[in-house]
Amino acid sequence: MDECLICAKHLGSGPLTGPVVFADDLIVVSHQPGGMLGYLFVETRRHVATLDLLTVAEAEAVARAVRLVAVGLRAELDPEFVFSAVIGRSVAHFHQHVFVRHRGTPHELAWTEVEWAGAPLGDATELCARLRRHFP
Repeated sequence: MDECLICAKHLGSGPLTGPVVFADDLIVVSHQPGGMLGYLFVETRRHVATLDLLTVAEAEAVARAVRLVAVGLRAELDPEFVFSAVIGRSVAHFHQHVFVRHRGTPHELAWTEVEWAGAPLGDATELCARLRRHFP
Protein backbone atom coordinates (compact mmCIF):
# COMPACT_ATOMS: atom_id res chain seq x y z
CA MET A 1 0.00 0.00 0.00
CA ASP A 2 2.29 2.76 -1.25
CA GLU A 3 -0.22 5.48 -0.42
CA CYS A 4 -0.93 4.31 3.16
CA LEU A 5 0.83 6.49 5.73
CA ILE A 6 0.69 3.74 8.38
CA CYS A 7 2.13 1.11 6.04
CA ALA A 8 4.93 3.59 5.24
CA LYS A 9 5.41 4.22 8.95
CA HIS A 10 5.91 0.49 9.55
CA LEU A 11 8.67 0.62 6.94
CA GLY A 12 10.31 3.51 8.82
CA SER A 13 9.35 6.40 6.58
CA GLY A 14 6.82 9.18 6.39
CA PRO A 15 5.46 11.89 8.67
CA LEU A 16 3.82 9.50 11.16
CA THR A 17 7.04 7.68 12.10
CA GLY A 18 7.74 7.82 15.82
CA PRO A 19 9.67 5.77 18.37
CA VAL A 20 8.56 2.12 18.57
CA VAL A 21 7.69 0.46 21.87
CA PHE A 22 6.83 -3.01 20.58
CA ALA A 23 6.45 -4.80 17.27
CA ASP A 24 5.71 -8.36 16.23
CA ASP A 25 4.16 -10.11 13.23
CA LEU A 26 0.66 -8.75 13.99
CA ILE A 27 1.00 -5.27 15.51
CA VAL A 28 3.21 -2.24 16.01
CA VAL A 29 3.04 0.03 19.07
CA SER A 30 4.62 3.46 18.69
CA HIS A 31 4.61 6.96 20.11
CA GLN A 32 3.35 9.81 17.99
CA PRO A 33 6.13 11.93 16.51
CA GLY A 34 6.51 15.23 18.33
CA GLY A 35 3.45 16.41 20.19
CA MET A 36 2.46 15.47 23.68
CA LEU A 37 4.35 12.93 25.74
CA GLY A 38 2.22 9.84 26.30
CA TYR A 39 0.25 9.57 23.04
CA LEU A 40 0.68 6.16 21.40
CA PHE A 41 -0.83 4.08 18.64
CA VAL A 42 -1.46 0.34 18.41
CA GLU A 43 -1.68 -0.60 14.73
CA THR A 44 -2.07 -3.80 12.81
CA ARG A 45 0.75 -4.72 10.47
CA ARG A 46 -1.78 -5.98 7.95
CA HIS A 47 -3.41 -3.23 5.96
CA VAL A 48 -7.01 -3.48 7.13
CA ALA A 49 -9.29 -0.51 7.62
CA THR A 50 -11.60 -1.25 10.53
CA LEU A 51 -11.99 -3.16 13.78
CA ASP A 52 -14.58 -5.55 12.39
CA LEU A 53 -12.14 -6.70 9.69
CA LEU A 54 -9.43 -7.78 12.14
CA THR A 55 -8.74 -11.48 12.56
CA VAL A 56 -9.28 -12.91 16.02
CA ALA A 57 -5.52 -13.11 16.48
CA GLU A 58 -5.09 -9.44 15.47
CA ALA A 59 -7.90 -8.32 17.78
CA GLU A 60 -6.39 -10.25 20.69
CA ALA A 61 -2.93 -8.82 20.00
CA VAL A 62 -4.34 -5.29 19.85
CA ALA A 63 -6.26 -5.77 23.12
CA ARG A 64 -3.20 -7.13 24.93
CA ALA A 65 -1.01 -4.30 23.65
CA VAL A 66 -3.53 -1.60 24.58
CA ARG A 67 -3.69 -2.96 28.12
CA LEU A 68 0.10 -3.16 28.41
CA VAL A 69 0.49 0.38 27.09
CA ALA A 70 -2.11 1.63 29.60
CA VAL A 71 -0.36 -0.15 32.48
CA GLY A 72 2.99 1.22 31.34
CA LEU A 73 1.73 4.78 30.93
CA ARG A 74 0.14 4.69 34.38
CA ALA A 75 3.39 3.46 35.92
CA GLU A 76 5.76 5.73 34.00
CA LEU A 77 3.82 9.01 33.83
CA ASP A 78 1.28 8.79 36.68
CA PRO A 79 -1.45 10.49 34.62
CA GLU A 80 -4.91 11.41 35.83
CA PHE A 81 -6.43 9.15 33.13
CA VAL A 82 -5.34 6.80 30.36
CA PHE A 83 -7.79 6.88 27.45
CA SER A 84 -8.09 4.59 24.45
CA ALA A 85 -10.23 4.93 21.36
CA VAL A 86 -10.56 3.75 17.80
CA ILE A 87 -11.21 7.09 16.15
CA GLY A 88 -10.30 9.04 13.06
CA ARG A 89 -11.06 8.72 9.40
CA SER A 90 -8.00 10.19 7.73
CA VAL A 91 -6.02 6.93 7.34
CA ALA A 92 -7.88 3.73 6.43
CA HIS A 93 -5.49 1.41 8.30
CA PHE A 94 -6.56 0.12 11.72
CA HIS A 95 -5.03 2.11 14.55
CA GLN A 96 -6.11 2.47 18.16
CA HIS A 97 -5.12 5.58 20.07
CA VAL A 98 -3.87 5.22 23.67
CA PHE A 99 -3.14 8.49 25.42
CA VAL A 100 -2.90 10.12 28.81
CA ARG A 101 -4.58 13.07 30.40
CA HIS A 102 -1.80 14.50 32.51
CA ARG A 103 -2.48 15.67 36.03
CA GLY A 104 -3.06 19.40 36.01
CA THR A 105 -4.84 19.45 32.65
CA PRO A 106 -7.35 22.31 32.84
CA HIS A 107 -10.74 20.91 33.82
CA GLU A 108 -12.52 22.84 31.06
CA LEU A 109 -10.66 20.94 28.34
CA ALA A 110 -12.59 18.04 26.83
CA TRP A 111 -11.21 14.52 27.27
CA THR A 112 -9.96 14.65 23.67
CA GLU A 113 -8.03 17.87 24.24
CA VAL A 114 -4.76 16.51 25.53
CA GLU A 115 -2.31 19.18 24.39
CA TRP A 116 -2.20 22.46 26.30
CA ALA A 117 0.38 25.09 27.18
CA GLY A 118 1.38 23.47 30.48
CA ALA A 119 1.40 19.84 29.30
CA PRO A 120 4.50 17.96 30.44
CA LEU A 121 7.23 17.71 27.84
CA GLY A 122 9.82 15.00 27.62
CA ASP A 123 11.75 12.62 25.45
CA ALA A 124 9.38 10.20 23.67
CA THR A 125 12.27 7.89 22.77
CA GLU A 126 13.26 7.61 26.42
CA LEU A 127 9.63 7.05 27.46
CA CYS A 128 9.30 4.27 24.87
CA ALA A 129 12.41 2.58 26.30
CA ARG A 130 10.75 2.62 29.73
CA LEU A 131 7.44 1.36 28.30
CA ARG A 132 9.22 -1.62 26.70
CA ARG A 133 9.81 -3.01 30.19
CA HIS A 134 6.04 -3.50 30.50
CA PHE A 135 5.91 -5.82 27.48
CA PRO A 136 6.83 -9.50 27.83
